[in-house]
Amino acid sequence: MLGLMMEKPLLVGSLLEHAEQFHPKQQVISRMSDGSIVAHRYKELAQRTRQLANALLALGVKPGDRVATLAWNTHRHLELYYACAGIGAICHTINPRLHPDQLTYIIEHAEDTLLFFDIDLAPLAAKLTGARAGLMRWVVLGNEADREQTTLPDCLAYETLLSAQNDLFTWPELDERSACSLCYTSGTTGNPKGVLYSHRSTVLHALVAALPDCAALSTHSVVMPAVPMFHVSAWGMPYAALLTGAKLVMPGNGLDGASLVDLMQREKVTFALGVPTIWQSVWNHLEKHPVKLDELREIFVGGAALDKTLLTQFATIGVSVLQAWGMTELSPIGVVNRPLADSAAQSPVSVQQERLKQGRGIWGMQLRLVDDADQALAWDGSSTGHLHVQGHWATERYFKQSESACTADGWFATGDIAHIDPRGFLKITDRSKDVIKSGGEWISSLELELAAQSHDAVAQAAVIAIPDARWSERPLLIVTLNEGCAIDLSDMRQHLKDQVPGWWLPERLEVIEQMPLGATGKIHKQSLRERFV
Repeated sequence: MLGLMMEKPLLVGSLLEHAEQFHPKQQVISRMSDGSIVAHRYKELAQRTRQLANALLALGVKPGDRVATLAWNTHRHLELYYACAGIGAICHTINPRLHPDQLTYIIEHAEDTLLFFDIDLAPLAAKLTGARAGLMRWVVLGNEADREQTTLPDCLAYETLLSAQNDLFTWPELDERSACSLCYTSGTTGNPKGVLYSHRSTVLHALVAALPDCAALSTHSVVMPAVPMFHVSAWGMPYAALLTGAKLVMPGNGLDGASLVDLMQREKVTFALGVPTIWQSVWNHLEKHPVKLDELREIFVGGAALDKTLLTQFATIGVSVLQAWGMTELSPIGVVNRPLADSAAQSPVSVQQERLKQGRGIWGMQLRLVDDADQALAWDGSSTGHLHVQGHWATERYFKQSESACTADGWFATGDIAHIDPRGFLKITDRSKDVIKSGGEWISSLELELAAQSHDAVAQAAVIAIPDARWSERPLLIVTLNEGCAIDLSDMRQHLKDQVPGWWLPERLEVIEQMPLGATGKIHKQSLRERFV
């Protein structure tokens, strides 16, 4: 027997409609490319988004068309998120930090029909004019003065497009399984792969992201995603904020410590999100230029493992640092490190160890561990194996690929090596491609890196495997140093010996001036392998 309840599709547009109706005066604050700060209320945002929807239709955009963005976190980018999805098109966010060859590949593969770009990214856009030649139009996210600064042929101005349209538009009722956004992952081998999100998966992800055990958002929250909107939809915050009526603070291209601190202080940010390198730059600025961030309560860290130093640094100013883990294929949230009710009753050492884990599962996402023979492993905190996931916002296959990306029984293999404790806390110990197999046993490059980074002289650390005649592989430790510091192998081994098993200790240490970083701010280990192996 079926239930007798109304059935309405889960659509991204419903989040915008809710924000306009019940939180019309709530604000979206944007730091623009020229450094100016502009404010829009949700009512204005909704009106502008309807104008944009009319403009997209006037430009010939059809349901299923891909509309690309090469843009920072601003209200205009947010309008594109909702207008594209609302008319049945697909907002394709592009990472401007990728190499132009990769960007060209992504644009061609996605078959984008329009590309919207921020004015400070115009030089990069100019390098991409060969992509989709004659099949894609360009729009600068600005006014006519911005358009005149570009060299792109037949470039249009965003504000001109909007001003030519009224805000009378009724959002169509789409199939909730329809695609609404597209993001290409940089975490795969070979060319980037596209992850195509649906309205249903996006709304469910937003609902869970807002829960107390996740981002804990409400209309009282002031949310600043310092994670870019081209990096897995800013971890879902452009959706979760409107769902809850939270104030959104968009930092644009100002992702340096000084700019973020200024914006957080000015707008009284309570909750912020970003990768560890962002928050380390914020802390470095605060040390040199102490200011009070009285309203800031929590920082979400993801994209790389949390260093306990960062956790303790922000604790001194009353800010909790929460770790989360996910990936592009998971929309992206998979687990969040919210403490359990009895966490505070544990010993201080246990509390810190638990907080340094990636987190525990949230509703909607299932986890399992398997060994090399695909046999299930226990959640005992020590059995380490391959991490698989399954859930409402996990990808089933990549864009334009006919074969499933999942196992025969429907699980997505993340490529991570991990263990899970009896309390449900996940600990990522390595990427399967990075784990070091020495003498038949695994050495966690991640744990060795975190131990090395705890040395006062070390700014960044990376560990890669190098061939060894006796042990098959051994760890090579590569570090960059803090200004004025020095270190040698003997000092480092002495530092590490109480933190990791003795047989993990590296026999080789390399000190380099600058660590190579990938497009999402993670250390690019392939570059290190090409240099040292």
